[in-house]
Amino acid sequence: MEKYLQKTRLLDYDNDRIQNLIANKKWNILSEKEKIIAIYNYVRDEVLFGYNFDDNIKASQVLIDGYGQCNTKGTLFMALLRATKIPCRIHGFTIDKKLQKGAMKGIYYRLAPKEIVHSWVEILYNSKWYNVEGFILDVMFLQKLQDKFSNCTGSFCGYGVATTNFKNPPIYWDENDTYIQKEGIVKDFGIYNSPDELFNQHYQALSLVKKVIYQKLVRHLMNRNISIIRNSTYSN
Repeated sequence: MEKYLQKTRLLDYDNDRIQNLIANKKWNILSEKEKIIAIYNYVRDEVLFGYNFDDNIKASQVLIDGYGQCNTKGTLFMALLRATKIPCRIHGFTIDKKLQKGAMKGIYYRLAPKEIVHSWVEILYNSKWYNVEGFILDVMFLQKLQDKFSNCTGSFCGYGVATTNFKNPPIYWDENDTYIQKEGIVKDFGIYNSPDELFNQHYQALSLVKKVIYQKLVRHLMNRNISIIRNSTYSN
């Protein structure tokens, strides 16, 4: 069990920012279930959906950024869980790039790799492992997306979502699995003890030039597209 609680380079939960957050939120005085719910809701809604510089960044940097996607929000989530003695691990996949359409547009979408490295976190609670993916999109963004596509009542793929139940995806944790991108999964890489191990073996299939363009330009355009939706008002 110790391996599911270890600090790593990416899971730097001894960082002052992370420790101060835990102290300010008083998570350590909560029951185990209350801890998971509180940390889950924090990562889902107070760390906004957005695209960071790289997948391979520390939890403390995600906290500084104040936003993240599946892999980076997952790193922060794991660090907060382990810091409060909740065992967890990471499950790696690839997802179809169609899931990013809308957030990523035009030539940048066409040039993106067909499959993108993805992950969810698995939490051990009451001797059972739970798949936890529903923290990726903040509820405010998801609700605005639902308003934008109000006629969609079933499956939806795009803007960071891949679900069979767009109106009511399973994104609230109460001793259950949560998902928001699961239906876009293509390949299964298996389970890893830490994001460090996963990203050392599997990383986004970008050339050096494309990686620089993504870091310097594309991710900012994607974050702008997401922000426009989050701050928009849609009439039904």
